[in-house]
Amino acid sequence: MRSIMVALFILSTLQYSWANTPTKRNDLREVKQLLIVITEDWKSTKGKLICFEKRLNGTWSSVFKEHFPVLLGKNGLAWGIGIHPTKKEKMKIEGDGRSPAGIFKVGKVYGESESLPKGSNYPYHKISEHDAWVDDPKNPFYNQHVKIENLKDKPDWFESQRMRLGDPAYRWLIEIRHNSNPPKPGYGSAIFFHVRRTPERRTTGCTVMSITDIEKLIKFLKEKNNPHYILLPRKEYDKKRPLYKFPKL
Repeated sequence: MRSIMVALFILSTLQYSWANTPTKRNDLREVKQLLIVITEDWKSTKGKLICFEKRLNGTWSSVFKEHFPVLLGKNGLAWGIGIHPTKKEKMKIEGDGRSPAGIFKVGKVYGESESLPKGSNYPYHKISEHDAWVDDPKNPFYNQHVKIENLKDKPDWFESQRMRLGDPAYRWLIEIRHNSNPPKPGYGSAIFFHVRRTPERRTTGCTVMSITDIEKLIKFLKEKNNPHYILLPRKEYDKKRPLYKFPKL
């Protein structure tokens, strides 16, 4: 029933969403770090993450000798809402089991540890029982991190939206800022890089990898370098590469 209601809500808001799609191209001139996953096609559920850093002369250089194997949404990819112009077709929606494709700013890191892995320098929030991330499209805080200081006054919805504690897969969460500015109800929430559960288990939309690789990734990230994530099928990447000056793969 909830999925039906979400679908109806999305249909009712499509006209608004598309009518307000930005027409001005966003470029990557101020971006100095890129995390890139290219898939074979829209149905792909796995890929390899490549980290790039921009040289002083403006060209891109691959950082790590080995690529990071990643797992994606169990139902493949669909267009997300990021810095790229919003698409009308194949849109990511809540509960569809697809990873959002496009170009996205990388947000802060969340975790249960007191601090980030040694050698890291990036914005970090330590998760506690006071933290929630809302995935209910009817909630006004949809796809937002909410912290309740006084749990005695917590809202009725808080328990069902609380960020999970004690789960090894969520030891580190790096926010992928899909559908975030502002969030559109029903178009997907809580999209992160995080630790994979097994070497084969796909996700409901996140990009997952080994704990060794995600800790390397956290150490690589620098806020001043404005890191962004690109997830695209090969044909889409090649089509957009001249426009955005993506690295040559």
